[in-house]
Amino acid sequence: MNTFLLTPYRPTDAEPWNLERAWTLRRRAGFAATWAELERDLADGPEKAVDRVLDGSCRLAGVPSDFARTAELLGDAAAGSSDARRLQAWWLFRCLFTHDPLQERLTLAWHDHFATSQVKVDDVGAMHRQNETFRKLGRGPFGDLLRALLHDPALLAWLDAPSNRKEKPNENLARELMELFTLGVGRYSENDVKEAARALTGLGVTQGRFVMRADRHDDGVKTVLGKTGNLDPDALANLLLAQPAVADRLAWRLCNTFLGENVADAPAQAALAEQLRGDGLHVGRAVETILRSRIFFGPRNLHSRICDPVGFVVGSIRALECFAPRPPSTLLLAEWTERLGQPLFFPPNVGGWPGGRGWLSGRGVVARANFAAALAEGRLHADGKPPDFASLAERTVKTREPDAALKLVSEVLSGRVLDPSSADAIQRSAGDAGPANDRLNRAVALLLARPESQLV
Repeated sequence: MNTFLLTPYRPTDAEPWNLERAWTLRRRAGFAATWAELERDLADGPEKAVDRVLDGSCRLAGVPSDFARTAELLGDAAAGSSDARRLQAWWLFRCLFTHDPLQERLTLAWHDHFATSQVKVDDVGAMHRQNETFRKLGRGPFGDLLRALLHDPALLAWLDAPSNRKEKPNENLARELMELFTLGVGRYSENDVKEAARALTGLGVTQGRFVMRADRHDDGVKTVLGKTGNLDPDALANLLLAQPAVADRLAWRLCNTFLGENVADAPAQAALAEQLRGDGLHVGRAVETILRSRIFFGPRNLHSRICDPVGFVVGSIRALECFAPRPPSTLLLAEWTERLGQPLFFPPNVGGWPGGRGWLSGRGVVARANFAAALAEGRLHADGKPPDFASLAERTVKTREPDAALKLVSEVLSGRVLDPSSADAIQRSAGDAGPANDRLNRAVALLLARPESQLV
């Protein structure tokens, strides 16, 4: 068994703890860091930097001190409305200001795994409650999350569970439960789906709340995956969680969330799956293994992942500190994530978003360039005032000189030093018209729209 994945990273001359690795940690496990946070992580070393991510102590300077209370109020207000845009804005507020970005990154991963769309659910409150379930249970034992989702009104409505009743089974939930949520393709038979559907009869939703209708449940004997008994939803969940394939599916999901494309080979994923099987399918500890590993900080993993739209939008704002003293409109940010191809609470189908290179369609690339321009021009803020990137440079590197400011922006956005020829080309493209701050802002927009800036 290849245990390379499980080997903790230790800095060496060949693979030093440097800006690029500290930047990668914050980008993959959250939504980017400010320059001050990166400097602190560099000074403290990888072990403490990962500790900070895992224990949720990534508090941003300038973040509202009453973040938790404000987030709760915004969430409750959105849930009580019929406007999904308010729910999107609430979640983006959390992503932007949270002191625990890993929690939001995992919430987003589970939203993609148990992909549920408001288009069909048509219940903002139910979608809000599902999102909070992901947040509450998403880094503990996977079994707790799976069992909760089998009682989740949004998922049940999305997969037609209320119409699944004895003598008239609906197989949607049973099929996706096996194929997407637990076992993966090819690990079950069509008869397993039919029998599992019988076990899931009676699950329902009344006025947005879960109910179990005993009169609609098939209490006969079923056989699923070679096991025979009077299976109900809880017994079925336990049966599925006992299958070795669940750890394989989870290992794939976590590697797909935190590592670059094709970075974790089959033996590496198998090593993580082995840990999961021996550890009660505990998600948080598996994530810790990834974030501390040599493979995570190895050269193949650096800048090997196309940034998702939420990460691109929120990460750009966090990195450039465009949240203080006046935060952007999260309603506008929700519009932008949709233009870039990721409308929260509206995944395209039960398989979630395609991700990877699918984010960079022709429309998506144009939308990213337009977002970069909107950010630099201040169109993400209600007052329309452009951000002052020269002042950001003055606060952090003690100079307003344009070349130094552009260098800082490049490092905080990409984790790398911008080479002189690229810097000159950006400066020329930005032109020399207007005040120095305007020229710098145009340069920042060009920098953010570069192909290299789409990789994390």
